[in-house]
Parts: sequence; C-alpha cells; structure tokens
Amino acid sequence: MTALNDNPITDTQPTDEEIFAAHVGGKLSLGVTASLADPRALAIAYTPGVAKVSSAIAEDPSLAAKYTWAHRLVAVVSDGTAVLGLGDIGPSASLPVMEGKAALFKTFGGLDSIPLVLNTTDVDEIVETLVRLRPSFGAVNLEDISAPRCFELEAKVIEALDCPVMHDDQHGTAVVALAALRGANTVLGKNIADQRVVVAGAGAAGIACAKILLAAGIGEVTLVDSRGIVHVGREGLNPIKEGMAALTNGSGLRGGIAEALRGADIFLGVSSSQVGEDLIASMASDSIVFALSNPHPEVHPDVANRHAAVVATGRSDFPNQINNVLAFPGIFRGALDVGARRITEGMKLAAADAIAAVASDDLAADRIVPSALDPRVAPEVAAAVAAAAKADGVA
Repeated sequence: MTALNDNPITDTQPTDEEIFAAHVGGKLSLGVTASLADPRALAIAYTPGVAKVSSAIAEDPSLAAKYTWAHRLVAVVSDGTAVLGLGDIGPSASLPVMEGKAALFKTFGGLDSIPLVLNTTDVDEIVETLVRLRPSFGAVNLEDISAPRCFELEAKVIEALDCPVMHDDQHGTAVVALAALRGANTVLGKNIADQRVVVAGAGAAGIACAKILLAAGIGEVTLVDSRGIVHVGREGLNPIKEGMAALTNGSGLRGGIAEALRGADIFLGVSSSQVGEDLIASMASDSIVFALSNPHPEVHPDVANRHAAVVATGRSDFPNQINNVLAFPGIFRGALDVGARRITEGMKLAAADAIAAVASDDLAADRIVPSALDPRVAPEVAAAVAAAAKADGVA
C-alpha cells in the first residue's frame, strides 16, 4: 500500500543524480538562424551588411519588430524572493527555475525568452532596469516575486512599459484554476453563479484567483489567510487585502478556515497550510477541492476523494494537474502575435475558456483539464487571447 506522503507513480521519479546531470551548464543555449558558412554569408549577417539594417531601424524604429528578435522575445524576470516552495533564496538560486521557464516558453509557445535575475528587491529599481532594457525584449514575464511587493511591481511595470506584462504566479495560476473549475462544473452539472469558493492563501496566487473567479461570475468568494477570514473591519490588513475584503465574504463570515469551509462548494488552496479531513467533510455535497500547494497539497488527494466529487492538485503524479504551463505560453504567444500593448482581464478569461474547451471532448471527474503536455493547448489559447486583445482594443 502506498503511504499518503509517497508518490504513487514511482517509476517516473528522477533520481538526484539525473536531476543534477540535466542541469550541468544550464538548460539553455543560443541558436543561430542566419547562415555564417562563407565570407558572403558573413557579410550579409554581420559587417558590412548589418549596418544597412541598423541604419534602416535608426530611421524607422518600428522596423525593429521585423528585423530583430525583440518583438518575439520574453524577458523572464525574478528577484528570487518567492521561488517555488523554497522562499527567498536569491537571484542566483532562482536562475535554474527561470531557465526552466524559458525552456517551457520555447517548447510550448514557440517563443524565445531570456532569464533575467536581478540583484535587487527594490520595486523602483526593478522597474527602472526593465525600462532601460525595453528595446531588447517584447514582453515581460514576472516570476517568483514575493507578495505584497509583486502587486505593486506588476502595476508599475505595466504602467511603465508599452508591451505585455504578466506576473505568472498570479495570473497563470488563476487562469488554469478557472479553466479547471469550468471543467469540474461541466462534469457535475453545476453553475458557477450558485457556488461559494474558499480561497486559502491571500498571497499572489490567492488574490489573483479570487479576482478572476469574481470576474467569471462566481456566487461568493471567502478569502482566508494565516490569520483567518479576510473581512471588512479586520485589523492589520494591508491595502491589497483591504480591497479584497470589500469584494468578498458577502455572507459576513468570521473566524478561520473551519468556519469558511463549512457548507462551501469549492476549496481552492494556494498556501502551505494543511487542512484536516473533518473540514473537507464539512463542505457541501458534491464539493470540489483544488489543493494546489506544491509539493505537499493542503489535503492529500486520497483523503479529499473520500468526501469531494472532484479533486485537483498542482502535482503531475495525481489526476487533474493544475499547471501554469497550460496558460502562460499561449497567453504570451497570442499577445505578441497581435502586438498587444498589455494583457487584459478579457484576455485572461479567454485563455481560461480556451483551456476548458480543449478538455471538453474528454471530460471526467479525473480529467477536468488537458494534460500539461497536450500540444493543442497553446495554439488554442493563443488564438483566443489574440481575438480578445483585438476585442479589448489593445492589439
């Protein structure tokens, strides 16, 4: 019998030796698209030919989009303050993660990307750095930046740059969680407008999930942090949580996770806290549990399945993996395809709908989202996001 903390799919788990061997020298290299095979080719790709292209761009800067890679290049930016479940480990230690993110952009979205890890946690310094680097890239993926700084940083970068910017820990998670909820509700025959969700965790992902679910028309959101239910009048709330208090908890609940979960339809966990089986059992019938903390879900799927109708995690070794890779490659690809100046709420909602649509042909309680490796996802998301960008007037 497999213990609850053990991985049920042991034959796919890599050894430490394999992991470190795969990272030797990093996971990225630079490819060359122009021929340099002979002197004539060299004269075309570099001097003297390249001077003609540079002169043309100097006269008409818009030509950079045609004659350089910048318009297709995503900067993957982190300060290393909230890396995976490791916390504040610094920029150098975050670089393997950013390299991995760049590899995912290329594999699933066909986009080149450059990891940029910055040796500062000052929001204004990060913004200034990206403003100065703006001619070198076409979009910014903010990654693994701690809350609440991440909210201020994203807002300031969006304001400062005329290109798509997204903090994936916030919005990628939110988009895929909404897509998964659409799939679960289709399986269960439920309507999002009739449901109350408990979002456990009021950091980057939790706030974004709450916001996108509200935008999608959910009946009610109860937001819970380490001190309990976020509600109007609670002392010690930061400005972000104060704003969320005004938008959530319509039932006026007080207390902690136990009071929040009693009778709730959906549990969406994006924190490191653990939730007891008795609390999952107290939820409404045919409940939905998304325990997304990695590597240890808030409640083990085997336990949640005793009481919930649909269970999802962030792990690849259980059914229904809610993984950001379903969202961000297609979102950025679609935005860049139409030259979008920013990523709107409409584009995020369109991405969630596209992910859900890919899964719709083969839905079941243990298949509410497509596989993270499904090649259909990124192109469908990109097309939906591009259309939404045009509709929202940012293309």
